Amino acid sequence: MKNIAISLLILLFLASCTTSDPYTGENKIRKSVKYGAAGAVVCGLIGATRNSKSARNAAAGCAAIGAGVGAYMDHQEAELRRELRGTGVQVARDGDQIQLIMPSNITFNSAQYNIKSSFYPSLNSVAKVLYKYKDTNLDVIGHTDSVGGDSYNRDLSYKRAYSVADYLAAQGIPGSRLSPLGLGESQPIANNNSEAGRSKNRRVELYITAVQ
Repeated sequence: MKNIAISLLILLFLASCTTSDPYTGENKIRKSVKYGAAGAVVCGLIGATRNSKSARNAAAGCAAIGAGVGAYMDHQEAELRRELRGTGVQVARDGDQIQLIMPSNITFNSAQYNIKSSFYPSLNSVAKVLYKYKDTNLDVIGHTDSVGGDSYNRDLSYKRAYSVADYLAAQGIPGSRLSPLGLGESQPIANNNSEAGRSKNRRVELYITAVQ
């Protein structure tokens, strides 16, 4: 009976949180509400079928789900912005994904892939937040400018991405969450005809995505 009651309450809650699609007229549930309600159902059923101690443990384990993916990433983004203020690392947000852009001029010496020791504190701050928010996967992407051959640039970009991933792993981030990749000069964000543009293209990007 408890299970049925919980399910009915969630259904009533979802009915009050729908929005109408302006193009199709179809009623849709907001993503953050949908994830939060799903988490509430799961956690509620666990709590209803086991003793009070198990229920408390289940509630703690399901906190991220219950809050919704959007809220989970909101908190993580806020902490990253606070930790990385003034470091030169850019924090960007696209839906439920957070992007960290690390320019090579603050991360690596020219044509090298060993991280500058002066950048360790910034990466330590990144690791501190990532360690706390465990329900995320991390793509570490290396990029270069167009100077040099394609094969050389791809290899350098991969080594730089791997250096960042390796350092984060050494700070306690599980390797299973980290996916380093080198894309060389294939995805410029500025014109390679100027030094200013090439400087922007030489970068490592960290994409933080919630585990659905």
